[in-house]
Amino acid sequence: MSWMIKIEDVSKMYRLGLVGSSTFQDDIKRSWYKLRGKEDPFLKVGEENKRDVIGGDYVWALNDINFEVEQGEVLGIIGKNGAGKSTLLKLLSKVTKPTTGKITTRGRIASLLEVGTGFHPELTGRENVFLNGAILGMKKNEIKSKFDEIVDFSGCERYIDSPVKRYSSGMHVRLAFAVAAHLDPEILVVDEVLAVGDFEFQKKAIGKMKNVSKNEGRTVLFVSHNIASVRSLCTKGLLMKNGTVDFLGSVDETINKYLQKNSLSNINTDIDLLTHPNRTLKTNLLTSLRLFTTDKAIYSDSNIEFIISYDFKSKIKTPQFCVLLYNSSDVLVFSFISNYQDNNLNTDLVGVGKITCNVDKLNVLSGNYYLTIKLWTPGELLDEIESVISFKVEKKKDMSSNELKYDNTLGISFINSYWHH
Repeated sequence: MSWMIKIEDVSKMYRLGLVGSSTFQDDIKRSWYKLRGKEDPFLKVGEENKRDVIGGDYVWALNDINFEVEQGEVLGIIGKNGAGKSTLLKLLSKVTKPTTGKITTRGRIASLLEVGTGFHPELTGRENVFLNGAILGMKKNEIKSKFDEIVDFSGCERYIDSPVKRYSSGMHVRLAFAVAAHLDPEILVVDEVLAVGDFEFQKKAIGKMKNVSKNEGRTVLFVSHNIASVRSLCTKGLLMKNGTVDFLGSVDETINKYLQKNSLSNINTDIDLLTHPNRTLKTNLLTSLRLFTTDKAIYSDSNIEFIISYDFKSKIKTPQFCVLLYNSSDVLVFSFISNYQDNNLNTDLVGVGKITCNVDKLNVLSGNYYLTIKLWTPGELLDEIESVISFKVEKKKDMSSNELKYDNTLGISFINSYWHH
C-alpha cells in the first residue's frame, strides 16, 4: 500500500498579537540572514504552544511533525483544543504554508475545515455547488452528472435555489460536505464541522466516509472531539499535544492514551457546558456539570454525585435529566434517568437551578470512562453534550472484583442511586 500524504519535519510558527510578520527592524534582520544563507533568527525563539501560559511573541503551532498516511486509511486526529489539529489540516489543504519542513500529497484534496468553506453567501446553493466543484478542480460536466446525488445527500432540495446567506449553519455544512464527498477527491480532509449537523446527518456523513475509504480506496483525515465517532470511523489514530505528535498508532491505543492523559484531575470543579466543543444542540439549557466525591480520587466503590446546573428561560414540563457513562470501548456501562428513579422528579421547572444524581456506590470495574448528559421532555431531546469529560476509576485495595455486580455481556452495572432537586 502506497502513501498518499507524507509529512516531513513540518513546523509552523506564528507571531502573536500582531498582523504582519514583524517590525521593520526584524524584517531587515531576516533579509540579512537570508542573503547570507542562514536560518531565520526568529525561529529559535518560538515557544511551545501552550494556550494557558503567558510567554513571548512567537509560538510554535506545530513543531517537528513527521508521519505518513497510506491509501484507503482513515486517520483520526484527536487532542485538546489548541493542540494544533486544525493548523495541521490547514497546511495539508494549502490554506497556509509550513514555516519549515515539507508536505507531499498524491491526488486531489477536498477540505471541509469550517462551515461554508468556499461558499459565496450571495450565490444560491446550486451556484455554490458548481463554484465549489470548480475550486476542487472538477469539470462542469462532471459536476452536472453528480448534481442530483449531491443535493439528495445534503437534504437541502427545497432551498437549493436560495442564497446560502439564508441557510442555517447546519444546512451550510450539509451542502458543503455533500460537495466535498461526492466530487471524487483522492484525499478528504474533515475538521470538527460535522458537529454542527444533527445526529441523522452525522450518521450519514460518517457512513459516507466509511464507504469512500473502504470501497473506493480514498484517504480520509478526520478531526473530532467525539470519541465514539473517531472509534467507529477511523482505522488509525494520531494524538496531538501542544503542537507535537504525542502518539501515532491504532485508533484504540490512541483513544486510550488520550483518555488517560485527559482524565479528570480535579473532581470537584465545575465543567462549563456552554462552551463545550461536544455540545450537539445550541439550546444552552444545561450550563455546567460537577462530579463531586469526598474521596481524593474516584474508586470502584466511591460515593459520587453528578450535579447538573441548568438555565430554563421558559417553563419546561416534566424535564428528564440523563447521565450516561461509557467505558473506553464505547460500551454503555450505566444510564441514570431522573424519571426512572423511585423519587421521580415529576415537576415543571423554570429559571436557574441545579439537579443532583447521587450514586451510593459507583460499582464499576477500574479503567477509563467518559460521560454524556442529556435533557429531554416527553418525545423531544432538548439538550445534549457528548463526551463531556473522561476520568479514571481506581480499584480499592480492599475490594475484590467479585463484589461488583457487573454484567459483562450487557455492559450494564446495577447501581443504587437517587435524584433530588
